[in-house]
This record gives sequence, C-alpha cells and structure tokens, in this order.
Amino acid sequence: MSNRTLLILLVLVGYVFSPTVFTWMINPAGAWYRPFILWLVLILLAVVVQMRRKNDEL
Repeated sequence: MSNRTLLILLVLVGYVFSPTVFTWMINPAGAWYRPFILWLVLILLAVVVQMRRKNDEL
C-alpha cells in the first residue's frame, strides 16, 4: 500500500470515528485521563514513524 493510500485511509477513518471519540473523551462521568489517551496514541504513532525512517534522511 502506498503512503498516499494509507494517508487517505487514515483521514477517512479519523473522520468517521471522530464524533464517537470526541463524545467519549468529554463525557463528564468518564475518567480524568481520557483526553490524554488520544495524545499518547498520537505520540506513539509519531515515534513509530520516526523509527521506520532511515537514519540518513533529513
């Protein structure tokens, strides 16, 4: 799968699930750390992408 196809797929999945995730995050009866779970996932994704890059890329 090319990078462009993967990016389009991720954007579509994010668009479809964003209302559900947002409602889950801001639910007042939920745990205090719920909003931070999304940030943790985004940080881990960025780390994985950086680790997959070659060392000589700038």
